[in-house]
Amino acid sequence: MKNIPHDYYLRFLDPLVHDDVLSFHTKGNYIIHPATQQSANLHFLTEQQLQNLTGNELKLYPDISIEIPMNPHHDIETALIRNESETLFNEAEIDFSTIEKLVTPLTRLQANENKRGYPSGGALYPVEIFICSLARGNKTWPCQEKVLHLLPKSKTYEVVLGTENIDELRTAILPKSCDIGYPSLALIYAAYLPKALFKYRYRGYRLATMEVGSIYMLIELSAKSLNLRCRPWSAYTDTMVCKALKLNPALFVPMCVHYIGKQG
Repeated sequence: MKNIPHDYYLRFLDPLVHDDVLSFHTKGNYIIHPATQQSANLHFLTEQQLQNLTGNELKLYPDISIEIPMNPHHDIETALIRNESETLFNEAEIDFSTIEKLVTPLTRLQANENKRGYPSGGALYPVEIFICSLARGNKTWPCQEKVLHLLPKSKTYEVVLGTENIDELRTAILPKSCDIGYPSLALIYAAYLPKALFKYRYRGYRLATMEVGSIYMLIELSAKSLNLRCRPWSAYTDTMVCKALKLNPALFVPMCVHYIGKQG
């Protein structure tokens, strides 16, 4: 088939594997909604405990020193060093031509049209990339709909119908309580479970998470070259994101939201 319909993969999918993986994925879901914001807690750690537990390296032998120092002369090429995650975006819009340059590294390689700019187990590529405009009045955005689905092999954008309402999308991925400013763009990486699981079964979910990491690190470096700032984000509710993207939450699982914008 030249263009396989996305539900065609269901013919080759073990329903038990699908149900198990979806159930496991759901265990890591947040419920972020105004109705529950006063009664729901992520954890009960104090600020001091969080400070002690985050940002540390893990030593296998913390009480003895058997370490070899790194050679200080082995400098890293600056192009391979990502910027720190942005804490406050300004409201500046990003021209669509710049957005195209940002995502181009994710598309197919010229030398092999079955390969892309990032690795994927078995070349299955189960992670779908959605380009979402969060700007109030982006004059260079190519259509009324605010969400485009990247088709990396054909190097085209599939317009996601019914996504004209920017407020629904912003509410789904950017809660009002989160003060990070106004990112102009969000890339949403969602795994399509039938494509992830039909060949490698349970291990396919692991490969999909690895693929997401490859994608967003590549975007971080691409954004740096374009003088844009980034922030990976996990504070969203899967079902609300799927609703905003017009996706079936039993088949598509959002793995990461990646904010793109300019420094505040």
